[in-house]
Amino acid sequence: MVVRRRRDDGPAAGEPQLTDVLGEIVAVDDAGLTIRSRRGDVRVPADDVVLCKQVPPAPPRRH
Repeated sequence: MVVRRRRDDGPAAGEPQLTDVLGEIVAVDDAGLTIRSRRGDVRVPADDVVLCKQVPPAPPRRH
């Protein structure tokens, strides 16, 4: 899944207000969701979620 969310780090003027988290959704509740990304688990509050979209798995790497 890819989840587009509002940034919570106070982006400066001219910087994007949204960011994407790519990974597997491992938990969902009324307060938000947890995504297991390559960098670890990311908690996204429900109010910050703008869009969720299923994406196909990455193709296998070629040698």
